[in-house]
Amino acid sequence: MPDTLRVNPIDCTGHGVCAELLPELIWIDEWGYPVVDPRPLPPGLERDARAAVSACPTLALRLVRS
Repeated sequence: MPDTLRVNPIDCTGHGVCAELLPELIWIDEWGYPVVDPRPLPPGLERDARAAVSACPTLALRLVRS
């Protein structure tokens, strides 16, 4: 089963690092917080998704097995 990205809106403080590292799946809303594509990760983006999760300064982004 493929992974999906999830963001915890309570933990997120809107640094935007995730959207910089993975603009294909994460974009910033009008308040500066990430909006994550809810679909499973496309096959070629697993490494970039893991890098975005690792770079999150508040640990608000995670990969979830679908």
